[in-house]
Amino acid sequence: MSAEPQIAADTAVMRALRRIRMPQKQRNRELGLLLFAFVVNGASVALVQLGATDAIDPSFFYYCGGLAVLALALHIVLRFVARDADPFVVPIGTLLTGLGIAMIYRIDIEIDQAGWAAASTRQLVWAAIAIAAAVAVVLFMRNYRVLFRYTYVSGFIGVALLLLPFVPGLGTNANADVWVSLGFFSFQPGELAKIALGIFFAGYLVRTRESLTSVGTRFLGITWPRARDLGPILVVWIVSLAIIVLQRDLGTGLLIFGMFVAMLYVATGKTGWVLLGVGLAVAGAAAASQFLTYVGWRFTNWLDAFNPEVIDRDGGSYQLVQGIFGLAHGGLLGTGLGQGRPSITPLAQSDYIFPSLGEELGLIGVFAILCLYMVFTSRGLRVGVAGQDDFGKLLATGLSFTIALQVFIMVGGVTRVIPLTGLTTPFLAAGGSSLVANWIIVAIILRISDAVRNQPRVVIG
Repeated sequence: MSAEPQIAADTAVMRALRRIRMPQKQRNRELGLLLFAFVVNGASVALVQLGATDAIDPSFFYYCGGLAVLALALHIVLRFVARDADPFVVPIGTLLTGLGIAMIYRIDIEIDQAGWAAASTRQLVWAAIAIAAAVAVVLFMRNYRVLFRYTYVSGFIGVALLLLPFVPGLGTNANADVWVSLGFFSFQPGELAKIALGIFFAGYLVRTRESLTSVGTRFLGITWPRARDLGPILVVWIVSLAIIVLQRDLGTGLLIFGMFVAMLYVATGKTGWVLLGVGLAVAGAAAASQFLTYVGWRFTNWLDAFNPEVIDRDGGSYQLVQGIFGLAHGGLLGTGLGQGRPSITPLAQSDYIFPSLGEELGLIGVFAILCLYMVFTSRGLRVGVAGQDDFGKLLATGLSFTIALQVFIMVGGVTRVIPLTGLTTPFLAAGGSSLVANWIIVAIILRISDAVRNQPRVVIG
């Protein structure tokens, strides 16, 4: 037998063996991690009840059990339709979602909320909808590359979602014009917009990478882009500033611009794009702080948070200071679930859920949570690096980086590393639109990782 047919035969045998053994191993690993996540989430709810009420109420466990059943349903679906999908992202998403529900439930107990009025009940319902949405994406989006065909449609959808709060009768009177009310519930369209814009950025950069990677000007050891290639980043920068100005939403503007710069760097490999993006972000934030009262207050609350005049001012830094004191009260080991006082911080179940967890789980607990986010992000980036398809590589990298950037913005804001913005902590914070969007990201990463592991490899020798 000649060399080439022998190599082809060996390759076919290896792929067949891999299909038999590896997917089963991946899914078994996922099942073991899911069971661990269920145990941790159940123990968290039990400790919350014991710490806050000195008794265990089994009724809430039934709802949590329903959530576990949905996560197992997603696992079973993956065994049949995406057997090579990454085994870590679903357990991490399940664990973070469960921890968030346990802490929201703990706050509901303290403020004596029950039934549909309780944020934890609504969060359980939204978690069920979010995981069901992830199952639907995995089932019906058999080939993620179909999204490449809808690059510009996705961009239009993303912009339309961002503009939705300005439609008469839909917008709400919140602090920022980012919410849409449909009567029986409200949602934040910007959370879904980040997915649509991620698809648009990935498709656009694949189409225009040749011009963006053209030889630029070499200065200070860095290759800077040519002036005629600056159009895309300037357009996205202007759009981000428009979001900050019109919607008074510093967080979403920063998130979208950061996602685009990260994907631009992955597409071109040019450090100059990153430095240029950081410079534009700093310049935009500085200008906004000078000309926009809303942004200026954010910077004042950040820089002079413990000033009594700033704390007492309407919309001042009281919330930020309370969160910092809560984190300090937790210390290294925390007060224990159900035994802290997180409810004295405004919006403890949403914007400030990280300090709430920090008070009761301590520094070790919040480090463990940050490690979960780090592993989640690293799995998504690993999928992007391993992929041979440029669109899948950019999409997986961009969506994973978006989760990481959102965590940095929120954790950095509540710990006074950076000015606080109006985003949510992924998976943890109360909020249905954020939870649905993040679980859709999980589903897309699962689909891309499954396709990457099924890509043919060249065997040499």
